[in-house]
Parts: sequence; C-alpha cells; structure tokens
Amino acid sequence: MNKILLISFTVVSSILLFSNCEKEGECGEVNIAQAGGSKSHNFGMNCMSCHKSGGEGKGCFSAAGSVSNATLTAHVTGGTVKFYTEPNGGGQLMYTLQIDSKGNFYTTESMSLSGLYPMIVSTSGATASMSTGLTTGQCNSCHGSSTSGLYAN
Repeated sequence: MNKILLISFTVVSSILLFSNCEKEGECGEVNIAQAGGSKSHNFGMNCMSCHKSGGEGKGCFSAAGSVSNATLTAHVTGGTVKFYTEPNGGGQLMYTLQIDSKGNFYTTESMSLSGLYPMIVSTSGATASMSTGLTTGQCNSCHGSSTSGLYAN
C-alpha cells in the first residue's frame, strides 16, 4: 500500500512541477512591436519585469519602453526608436524599433545596447535623444520612474 501511495505522490508531483514550468516565460518566443500593432499593454510599466526568463510575459525582451507625447499627457501612436553609436543620431545606426499604436516599443531580438544612444523619431519627423549611453534596454525602469518619461514631439 505504501508503495502505491509513493508512486501516486511522485506522479502527481511530477505533473504539477512540469506543468508549472511550462507556464513560465520562455525566451525562445518571438515578440516584436509593429507599427500600427495593438497587442501591447501596461503602458509606462517596466516591460522587462514580466518579459524575462521565468516571467509571465510572452518572450524575453532585450529592449522595451513606452513613449508619450511632448506634454506627457497621452501615448504616441507610432514612430520609431533608433539606437546609434554616438549621441544625437551620430555614428552608425545599429537598431530600429517600431512604436506600436499603444505607444510601446519592444523586441525579443538579440540586441547589444550597452553604450548606444537612443533617439525617438515621431511620425512627424521630430526627434528626442538621450545624451548618455545606455546600460540597459529596460527603458521604463528609469523613464517615468526616477527620470522624466520618454516623449516625442
């Protein structure tokens, strides 16, 4: 009798353990913002607090954030975020991310962002640049928290 209980407990425990692991975030999933797309959510939050290995979000983001209008009163509905090797759009353009219709940009593509300089380009062509190099792709971990939110004119 004890042998049957032990086997039953082992089977049930294994099922619960493996089913929980499958629900955790998988970094192999592709999840990239598209111009006009509306799949994103949680504007202004640190996307990568969920979109990480073991997190609840679909895919592991290498860069993500949210962009408001110049008065920080509403999200933008398009544009791009470009990453350059020098400040103010100087040097070489390394990456370009689309801003979706909910004001969010994100990607699961592998990106090496350390030391790059981001520039937001609005749909009208206006720009806003960061004068210091990046140390992380978690843009909303600072912007909208300890520093001003990201914006486009």
